[in-house]
Amino acid sequence: MINGGTTIHTADGSSVNVTPRGLEYDLHVRNAKGETVATVVMNQDDLDALYEELDAHTTVEWEAA
Repeated sequence: MINGGTTIHTADGSSVNVTPRGLEYDLHVRNAKGETVATVVMNQDDLDALYEELDAHTTVEWEAA
């Protein structure tokens, strides 16, 4: 479970910032220029499933924002 913000950085300089908002989470996807290209709202179960999928397929290290 995420209590604070989390930022995931990609190899091409893009990032995904995960921010709690009430009972849901906002995922802000930004390109290398820092421009927001997408915003996604997820509940806790969906976010947990996303992290499990990422953990299974990557060597991502989570960084608290």
